[in-house]
Amino acid sequence: MKSVLPAMDKEALLAADIAGELPDARGRFGPFGGRYIPETLVPAFDRLEQGARKFLPDPEFQASFQRELREWVGRPTALSFAPRLSKKWGAEVWIKREDLAHTGAHKINNAIGQALLAVKLGARRVIAETGAGQHGVASAAACARVGLPCRVYMGAIDMERQAPNVDRMLRLGAEVIPVKTGDQTLRAAIDEAMREWVSDPEGTYYLLGSAVGPHPYPWLVRELQAVIGQEAREQMMRQAGGLPDVAFACVGGGSNAIGLFYPLLGDAGIELIGVEAGGTGDGLGQNAATLATGTPGVLQGCYTMILQDDDGQVQETHSVSAGLDYSGVGPEHAMLQAVGRVSYVTATDDEALDALEEVCAEEGILTALETAHAYAAARRWAKANPGKRILIGNSGRGDKDMPTLSKFPPKGRK
Repeated sequence: MKSVLPAMDKEALLAADIAGELPDARGRFGPFGGRYIPETLVPAFDRLEQGARKFLPDPEFQASFQRELREWVGRPTALSFAPRLSKKWGAEVWIKREDLAHTGAHKINNAIGQALLAVKLGARRVIAETGAGQHGVASAAACARVGLPCRVYMGAIDMERQAPNVDRMLRLGAEVIPVKTGDQTLRAAIDEAMREWVSDPEGTYYLLGSAVGPHPYPWLVRELQAVIGQEAREQMMRQAGGLPDVAFACVGGGSNAIGLFYPLLGDAGIELIGVEAGGTGDGLGQNAATLATGTPGVLQGCYTMILQDDDGQVQETHSVSAGLDYSGVGPEHAMLQAVGRVSYVTATDDEALDALEEVCAEEGILTALETAHAYAAARRWAKANPGKRILIGNSGRGDKDMPTLSKFPPKGRK
């Protein structure tokens, strides 16, 4: 990272991010971010950025957004103390329960916010992409809520392993388009959604699901997901009597993690750890550990850390969790790693499956396979740092993962 970001810039960049000054006017988080798009999409992105800058701070828009979060999404979501995990791990474990939000994951926060924005911008329809299916479900639900037709692109492989979510999208009125090109997972789905947007940039709103892609999406998604960390911070103070020593969140594209981390960046005493998919090994194609093993490059309109070979060819990924199976990561995460504010580690498929079983058995929570990676890393950290207070962002529930989990029968625990 030294060749990417001079050491002398680190403190200033972090201070600027905490102050809300990033991304800059070019959509950059330091060297990362920006906008690498076809010329035909420039007016659409300019219109999106201008609309988002106008409406997000508008009191009327915020009143509508907050009302939907409160009365439809079900916010604030709970902060749950985990007594049995705490005893086993020798730590004080708290869980921010995005699995309790409407549709079962954090994705709904962003989806309803962007759906309301689409209405303000006069869109006639919405397109979206999805990996694990949760963003697709959230987009379908949000579009039904605001009265806009919705089309969701989803990789054929993800459709097979996330079949329950495909059915949910259809029942919520969305059209689901299987993507059979490329790696047939999230990256390919984003590619197809972008291609369709080029064909109708004025009448179509692209509801991107993670903090990735060209500016202003990484900023826009962060602003809509920051409610997670804002709530968690207040709840920790009220329920736990103080802030955590460390906060964990899984990282694929990074919307759940940036939503939890961003409001905590200014609390220097909180260690922040993002957990990527370690898959089955360290080699290219065996994992989705972008920040742990990737290099800088451009992917889907954004300069960030990506998984690529020595010739710059983007590589396919592997993870037992569909939502972490992505070759890139949000540019703000790349910057936060570069300045040293957030550490990024990995958990393997086996570690995630074991952690999921433990959380089920000890706390009665069927967590998503994505979040299971965060639990696995938190357990490792707790053993090395006994007696600390740990906050884990539980990004979603695991009902959607049953087709995958059925291939891994529970081992049973004493």
